[in-house]
Amino acid sequence: MSRESAANTEYTSEGKPCQTKRIQARMSDVGGIPVARTLPTKAQRTIGPWCFLDHAGPVTFSADETGMQVGPHPHTCLQTFTWMLAGEVLHRDSLGNRQIIRPSQVNLMTAGHGISHTEESVFSKESGRELHAAQLWIAMPESEQNSAPAFEHYSDLPIMHLGHVALTLLIGEFNGQKAPTRTYLPIVGIDLHFAADDEISVNLEPAFEYGITALVGGFSLTGTTFNQDELAVLATGHDTATISAKKGSRLLLIGGTPLTKPITIWWNYVGYSKEYISQAQQDWHAHHKRFGDVPNSNAARMQGPEVPWR
Repeated sequence: MSRESAANTEYTSEGKPCQTKRIQARMSDVGGIPVARTLPTKAQRTIGPWCFLDHAGPVTFSADETGMQVGPHPHTCLQTFTWMLAGEVLHRDSLGNRQIIRPSQVNLMTAGHGISHTEESVFSKESGRELHAAQLWIAMPESEQNSAPAFEHYSDLPIMHLGHVALTLLIGEFNGQKAPTRTYLPIVGIDLHFAADDEISVNLEPAFEYGITALVGGFSLTGTTFNQDELAVLATGHDTATISAKKGSRLLLIGGTPLTKPITIWWNYVGYSKEYISQAQQDWHAHHKRFGDVPNSNAARMQGPEVPWR
């Protein structure tokens, strides 16, 4: 069961009260892979356009295990965002893309009006039999919910240093740098890797909501301690964050401007109305061309639960 704390009051540099939340992940086991989910929750549906956050692993598969095997499934009106820490995963989609993602790389799939894909573990001498990744969704604006799908792979991302901390800019802009990652709404995502014990001050955009979670270790935010897989949520109004962590800690910072219109999420679909979601499900079940087929996939096609409002 998830546990979500009540909000605590902090203050901006102008002395105005801001709301922060501590959210613990809902823990589950997916095919032998430990998964911690911190978005969405009842307490926090989105952080900017970020609408889903899973921390998968770390796990080491035995010699007789196949690892992660996710069969063909659909998406709409979102971008799937995968950040690898360890291991390798093969992505295949209905556009014909085939891409292995390795540590320190990002896979970004833009669903638009519809796409389907598969994900499966790949084992090699370099990566061993590990899996450790953050998998997120980014909601697309309503104006793009019927746009064409796309896929990009990013292996060269900007890296900055503050003290003993390496900051990899995964998406958006930060400290004068801009990531090459495709965006539709104001957004940012940063990996923070502590090479030694340190405390740093990170510049924030006051118009953004932010979330910070530890993928390895833990951290302290303005003197408040957070353990691994606890999500610290900062409301709009902050211009800096003081973050400290021990050597080896790995943090993920995400943020963006709040969505101006609420989204609907059901299974793997995102949209701006229940009618849009219902039609997407009907089209997937009917093998409609909007979702296509994933070439060379022998895995079972996933169906998902029926929408509750039909």
